[in-house]
Amino acid sequence: MEPILNINNLTKKFGYLTAVSDLSFTIYKGNIYGILGPNGSGKSTTLGIVLNVINKTSGDFSWFGDQTTTHDALKKVGAIIENPNFYPYMSAYDNLKLVCKIKGVQFDKIDEKLKIVGLENRKNSAFKNYSLGMKQRLAIASALLNDPEILILDEPTNGLDPQGIHQIRHLIKDIASQGTTILLASHLLDEVEKVCTHVVVLNKGKNLYSGRVDEMIASHGFFELKTANQKELVDLLEDDTSFGNVSVSDGLIKVLLKTPMEANTFNSQMFERGIILSHLVKRKQSLEEQFLQLTKKE
Repeated sequence: MEPILNINNLTKKFGYLTAVSDLSFTIYKGNIYGILGPNGSGKSTTLGIVLNVINKTSGDFSWFGDQTTTHDALKKVGAIIENPNFYPYMSAYDNLKLVCKIKGVQFDKIDEKLKIVGLENRKNSAFKNYSLGMKQRLAIASALLNDPEILILDEPTNGLDPQGIHQIRHLIKDIASQGTTILLASHLLDEVEKVCTHVVVLNKGKNLYSGRVDEMIASHGFFELKTANQKELVDLLEDDTSFGNVSVSDGLIKVLLKTPMEANTFNSQMFERGIILSHLVKRKQSLEEQFLQLTKKE
């Protein structure tokens, strides 16, 4: 796989605060990466460093296999790391003309990018009359003007209504399907699970996990259980090495599986031990549950 961005032992300190701590991961061409973490976990700081707007304290990063300078590499990068900033009384088209002049891009790119983000019919409308979702889509069009190899988005659906969120997520997938690598930072688990192929989980500036989303959630799942013999069942599960964490809430027992097991097999085993289950459901562990387990360790 072709590397787009390689980060090695990156650290950033603001006085006594360590925002990013010994961070390492690699972004490969053709995927949608999510940097996932709560507010203050170091997501935006990391993006700011690789985009040369924040100075690192130590460590290093390189673009496109270290075959070019950061200045030249960033010409192949499109990024939105702040709220869309356009002239309110100018049309979308005229705003993008200014961006073209700054980036040295031909004006004929404007209609093409407005069509991608679904704003071709509103290109002559003033920016101030756009909804929040439309403003975000115009910002994405602006970031695409130079035909970047990678598009970087910081909290792309922040503040949007459900319709706007759906439009942005669909747009990100469409852009990625055309071969553009995507790197987005988000604190929304649902966003990463629905949009991204890969995830980097950050907490307090540290990398807790990096890899494919489907591999992160590819556990053996868990059982949800109810029985009149609750204490007996909990004791049995806690003593059996086939099972992981056991929790009880509102009479519902939840137990993680350490090894593959089908519900009918488990039900038969419990019946043989004299435990009758009134409720038995096998579920897949979600990204949220995996994330909470990772961050709990910190």
